[in-house]
Amino acid sequence: MVSRRTFLSLAAASVAAPRLVSAQQPAAQKIAIYANVGPDLIHYDVDVAGAELIKRETMTVTGGIQYAWPHASRRYLYVASSNSAPNYVREPKTDHFVTAFAIDPKSGALTKHGEPIRLPQRPIHLSTDIPSDNILVAFPNPSAVRVYRINKDATLGEEVKQPGSIDAGIYAHQVRTTPDNKLAILVTRGNEGTPSKPEDPGALKVFDYKDGLLTNEVSIAPNGGNEFGPRHLDFHPTKPWVYVSIETQNKMYTYRMENGRINPEIAFRAETLAEPGNIRARPAAGTVHVHPNGRFLYGANRAEQTDEFQGKKVFKGGENSIVVFAIDQSTGEPKPIQHADTHKLHPRTFHIDPSGRLLVAQHNLPVDVREGDTVKTVPAGLSVFRIGDDGKLTFVRAYDVDVGDKTMFWMGMVPLPT
Repeated sequence: MVSRRTFLSLAAASVAAPRLVSAQQPAAQKIAIYANVGPDLIHYDVDVAGAELIKRETMTVTGGIQYAWPHASRRYLYVASSNSAPNYVREPKTDHFVTAFAIDPKSGALTKHGEPIRLPQRPIHLSTDIPSDNILVAFPNPSAVRVYRINKDATLGEEVKQPGSIDAGIYAHQVRTTPDNKLAILVTRGNEGTPSKPEDPGALKVFDYKDGLLTNEVSIAPNGGNEFGPRHLDFHPTKPWVYVSIETQNKMYTYRMENGRINPEIAFRAETLAEPGNIRARPAAGTVHVHPNGRFLYGANRAEQTDEFQGKKVFKGGENSIVVFAIDQSTGEPKPIQHADTHKLHPRTFHIDPSGRLLVAQHNLPVDVREGDTVKTVPAGLSVFRIGDDGKLTFVRAYDVDVGDKTMFWMGMVPLPT
């Protein structure tokens, strides 16, 4: 069985960049990146030493790809898609699926594996439990979580009937099982208030988890969920620490696991922004990942709001960065040590390679930016960083991606079996 730490979660895009020449990938750890543009899932080889990507083949599914997750064996990839996805609305809008792909262990190429399963509504996230016996799927609107069997041959099976009703909060955004496979956590973001509508509260919905069953639900919602908009979480690889990005408040919260439970008290609060007092447009904290060595924590800061200029909508300003935290190994407290510009706008997700030497960030849409009296377009795409021994990032290169009227929504790395 492979640890959750060996893969990272995904989001968006086809890199229609020129072919990328690279040094040979070490045979002991061949890495594949899978990224989407709308319904297209593109495979790239990753040269970790050269910090380069090599575009390979493309597979297409029904609907805009929302998220994907590898099987514990690393030989299969499960892909959620929807015809009602943002920037990819097609008829019939009721088509929503999870599709299984087999991963060639030598090349990383994908082939469909069995029949897709149909979902009742648009999904936004999915993950397997630790042994990959089941898939857990999160749905944003209406908020929901469902569990589906994975058959012995890794094809997709039937939905697991739950023993009771589930309070799925408001706007589920992620679902994960804890490393011991005994809890499932549904991260529900809520929604920010508007002049005409009050805030919808956020929460972490925590369930006992066994054999696909979700029971004994507990809601973690500080201040009743007001001013608490959690988006994503990740687990420390060896310590009982859980890190949660708070999207709407631009914070990183630390929780502790105690006696098989999550202590609802927030252990530490940290800012994600470099300039929290200089908000030029709505910022949003995003994906969070712990470094494989457990010494560092990474989170995405996203901004893409626009103003009018010369009849065009241009970027209003804000932080598009990866914030790097050093983790105190005795307490778990994350302390910011760097805010690395991603050189594009709205890094919706990112992934760290299992060796901990490379980070790739994905940006989902092109955005026009004002430069003096002119306007230029910053394309969607992927940015590549080296990770130093001190955890800090060094920008290497960016790949532009022409997404057309679609969106890069998912990207992630999978180490292939050796």
